[in-house]
Amino acid sequence: MAEQASLSGLTEQQAKEFHEQFKITYTAYVGLAALVHLFIIAANPWF
Repeated sequence: MAEQASLSGLTEQQAKEFHEQFKITYTAYVGLAALVHLFIIAANPWF
């Protein structure tokens, strides 16, 4: 019997692989955004 695809068209294994990569990418994005915010605050404090 063939694997059923979800509404996205991905199999469960494909969805898990996508989620693992998404977590890494999202964490890097948030970390970079936090670092940039700290640099901006250090260069131009508002107090």
